[in-house]
Amino acid sequence: MQGGLGWVSYFSSMHREILHIAIPSIVTNITVPLLGMVDIAITGHIGSATAIGAISVGGLIFNMVYWLFNFLRMGTSGLSAQAFGQGHVESQRRVLRIALLVAVVSGVGIFLLQRPIEWMAHIIIAPTDAVWTLAITYFRIRIWAAPAVLALFALNGWFVGMQNSRFPMYIAIGQNLLNILLSLLLVFHYEMGIEGVALGTVCAQYAGLAAALFFVRHTQYNPNSVAEVKATSLRSSMKVYGHILLRMVCLIAVTTAFTSFGARQGDMLLAVNTLLIQLFILFSYFCDGFALAGEALVGKYVGAQDPSSQRLCIRQLFLWAGGVTLLFTALYAVGGHSLLSLLTNDAAVVEASTPYFPWILLVPLCGFAAFMWDGIYIGATATSHMLYALALAAALFFGVWYLPLPLSANHHLWFAFVLYLAARSLYQTLLAPKTLHLSR
Repeated sequence: MQGGLGWVSYFSSMHREILHIAIPSIVTNITVPLLGMVDIAITGHIGSATAIGAISVGGLIFNMVYWLFNFLRMGTSGLSAQAFGQGHVESQRRVLRIALLVAVVSGVGIFLLQRPIEWMAHIIIAPTDAVWTLAITYFRIRIWAAPAVLALFALNGWFVGMQNSRFPMYIAIGQNLLNILLSLLLVFHYEMGIEGVALGTVCAQYAGLAAALFFVRHTQYNPNSVAEVKATSLRSSMKVYGHILLRMVCLIAVTTAFTSFGARQGDMLLAVNTLLIQLFILFSYFCDGFALAGEALVGKYVGAQDPSSQRLCIRQLFLWAGGVTLLFTALYAVGGHSLLSLLTNDAAVVEASTPYFPWILLVPLCGFAAFMWDGIYIGATATSHMLYALALAAALFFGVWYLPLPLSANHHLWFAFVLYLAARSLYQTLLAPKTLHLSR
């Protein structure tokens, strides 16, 4: 009887560990995009449509650049989680030092390459001259925060690996509140216009970095190593970072192509796809919270060489992710059109989305396993297999898109996208038993 109760207690304890990481991560996921939305909202009250366009273009440039460097968060999370599980304090510290070194060097590199970045962005986005002039003003101020932004990527990943997702949540909320206050003060009191919006964001980002460094001093290490463990090396870190960087290139290629292929079909279908993708993004915020829990906990159990806890953790992660998937699928099936109406008051766009709505119901079902395995593979630092999965899925996406099919163009596009998600899920599911040593 006691043995049975002990197993139940162990099972419940794992649930608590998952939620301890997942819930703050979900809050952070929802909060982070607000930083860009705050800039747009404040600019919208300046009274210039050109300024709004400039903020949008400037924000897009930073999204394109910074997205590539997400490997700093993801890779650092897995490496630090394994070091935490090993209980090797020097390795836990060394992971952070290497991550910050890479972040600062990369941030300075972005700053030094701002002119080539501007040139490429102008070719890709091709805005009007009036919008571009203001966008460059915004960009050249915000670029000063590049080292801080990338350092925060590394620090947030390290916190998650150290089993603490609350600190990134506090930082994200604090950044947004400070950004609002500073931008309002600079724009409306000091009448600095778009320069004030950019400067407020830069100050908030450096304040976020200062807060993160403060939290590092209050982070609990795990000094439980029973044997001497070799500290994480720069070479092993760069290998993990490199795999994730190449994976991000594939991911960006698919995302950009999806938008581009949709844009070729006219403004109405571009608007439809943009709105439907927002539902996909909303779902991903919640599912990614559990993926982050996978990064932290699986990495910890891999480092601690505890395969039974690793298997139990993975099973329970999929239970939570499956529940979230069913919840969102039901929500979209029942109230999806109402959600779209909250995003736009254009009834024609909502109506035009109806034929394509079944695809958005398939997206969570086909994609949730891919999201979960991504987090689990990061925790296990099996990043090469993440790269292979994304590369093969991206090749499938483009292959299906260019394959003649008896479908209208937009149905064809969504079919390719759903297959791309399903391929990632299937590949990593089939490979998991061998790659993650899950067989008993």
